[in-house]
Amino acid sequence: MSTAVSTAPEQSTTRAGAVRSWKTPITLAVLAVFALLVFAIGAPGNEVTFRLSDPGDAIVLPPIVIFAPVMGWIGAVIMLAAAALAFVQIRAGRPVPGWLIAVFAVVFVAAFLSWIVGSARTPNVALYGLLAGSVTLAVPLIFGSLSGVLCERSGVINIAIEGQLLFGAFSAAVAGSLSGSAFVGLLAAAVGGVLVSLVLAVFSIKYLVNQVIVGVVLNVLVSGLTGFLFSTVLSADAGTWNSPPRLPVISIPFLSDIPIIGPILFEQTIVGYLMYVAVAVIYVGLFHTKWGLRTRAVGEHPKAADTLGVKVNRMRFMNVSLAGVVAGLGGAFFTLVSVSSFGRDMTAGQGYIALAALIFGRWNPIGAFFAALLFGFATNLQYVLSFLGTPVPNQFLAMLPYIVTIFAVAGLVGRSRAPAANGVPYIKG
Repeated sequence: MSTAVSTAPEQSTTRAGAVRSWKTPITLAVLAVFALLVFAIGAPGNEVTFRLSDPGDAIVLPPIVIFAPVMGWIGAVIMLAAAALAFVQIRAGRPVPGWLIAVFAVVFVAAFLSWIVGSARTPNVALYGLLAGSVTLAVPLIFGSLSGVLCERSGVINIAIEGQLLFGAFSAAVAGSLSGSAFVGLLAAAVGGVLVSLVLAVFSIKYLVNQVIVGVVLNVLVSGLTGFLFSTVLSADAGTWNSPPRLPVISIPFLSDIPIIGPILFEQTIVGYLMYVAVAVIYVGLFHTKWGLRTRAVGEHPKAADTLGVKVNRMRFMNVSLAGVVAGLGGAFFTLVSVSSFGRDMTAGQGYIALAALIFGRWNPIGAFFAALLFGFATNLQYVLSFLGTPVPNQFLAMLPYIVTIFAVAGLVGRSRAPAANGVPYIKG
């Protein structure tokens, strides 16, 4: 007796009935062909210089000089081979290994940088500055994505990350200005994030309102409220209400002198160091503690957790509030680290990119951390390329972070599964 076998281009079915998705190899193949046409065949005939250290550093490293066409052809060959291997893996019924996608991404970025920097008026870029700026710009994204992890692992969709970041930034600016202390502003940012989270928790958990709608409404509400207060109060007397001091940069002795990574990782404000602590604590807490087990239980199967004595809605309420603290600290970055004042809608949609980083990172704190770094790199690359004077239109450069977001989530992330009870309110009994 014969069985029908689907031959759709997106996925096919093996004899054992397992579904094979062709999305990842097709995406890699398209990008590899694009790299061949643009980075290899269309490569500029210039040498590209990547500076690895500042001339004033304790240890000065020699720059890396690459001939753009050579890098383009090597990168294209490697990417075509990776795409072919991905097709072989899927055809054999095996998943595409994560290391293959990582190698493909690194080679694509290297070939892209060689092509676009080689096309600039000045084919010379400080690689250490590009990486340092990427980590700095990723700080609020990391805090925002961690906030989303805490909520969604508990079963509550957090669309309100944008509002939490924005109100955290606003609270930090006002409290820091009135007190004259950046650390008071940092504490106020955490409180501001909690206030937004409490509204999300009350309406979504207690009153069972659709969580996506609550999140969108909160973002609009916070945007309107902070915009109104900015135009009527903060702008009228900026010296009193909108002049917070900056957080000092703390340099760790010896570690900050390590070439390339030292200034990037070990010359941070307290917000930067709290970012590392938050990633480690949330990861260990989620996967190696009793609290983490209960959190994942209420996000996957709340009824079973309730049967075992876990207070499902209390756990969700607590974790959503904790997520507000995390997002609020990320909001403080904008007004206490980046600039010393609050501006209307200054988060500029980064809460939504943090949500994409959360999905790309598969609801895992470590994955969300690296996904946020990728989006921070894309954002900083936009600024660096604009400064170098590349022939690429500024409009495309402005789109770059969002193009990376779309490709990452829709093209390369593969089949991601959110927690089973995510977005589903729990009614006891």
